[in-house]
Amino acid sequence: MRIVVVGGTGLIGSQVVALLRDNGHEAVAATPSTGVDAVTGQGLAQALKGADVVVDVSNSPSFETEAALDFFTRSAQNLFEAEKEAGVRHHVTLSIVGVDQVPDYGYYQAKVAQEDAVRDSGVPYSIVRATQFFEFIAPVMDMSTQGAEVHLPSLRLRPIASADVAAAVADAAQGEPSNGVRGIAGPEVHRLDRLGEITLAAKPDGRSVVVDEAAGPFGGMPDGVLIGDDTVHTVSTRYEDWLKQN
Repeated sequence: MRIVVVGGTGLIGSQVVALLRDNGHEAVAATPSTGVDAVTGQGLAQALKGADVVVDVSNSPSFETEAALDFFTRSAQNLFEAEKEAGVRHHVTLSIVGVDQVPDYGYYQAKVAQEDAVRDSGVPYSIVRATQFFEFIAPVMDMSTQGAEVHLPSLRLRPIASADVAAAVADAAQGEPSNGVRGIAGPEVHRLDRLGEITLAAKPDGRSVVVDEAAGPFGGMPDGVLIGDDTVHTVSTRYEDWLKQN
């Protein structure tokens, strides 16, 4: 199959492209760096020519509400116009576990709008919702660092390795459209402050963790939203094992 991966040079997209190629598919990375811009529509028609499947793992460069909303809605509109013209038979989108349970969180509002556009597009689809990536823990800690203290809330997460997310997205792309949502998560529930402690124990740098419920990008978020429900499929990679290898 010819599978176009929008955002195909990023953390998830590059791994999805590699997995699909390993399985014998013609996987094409579509990003501004390869001449394809979903937000403006530039290069989309040419990139989608002959495509069987489109995978969208692109991400807004800004987490600010209006900027993210503009990014996801404009890119979705352009993508679906081009997909219909090209006869694409399956659209796969990566989203976030719990995204529809936090109406006051701006970036999540933008992702909900993206999901709505997918459902309303008329193109058969699959939505993969993942929990937070292991790779995001260290950047969140850096954002919340004050001097030698890392301020983190005690919010519970069930984080997942990006490799496991990429595998789930690639599997969805190679399967039939579900016209629904599949949630995936890591095997363990951790408090975010505890994840910070685990990280610093494995890679000490002189910082220590302080519990602060208002700190960082997840400050004030309702507890329980980011771990998923009983329908979430869990994978086996543990954060502590991943840390040893990364």
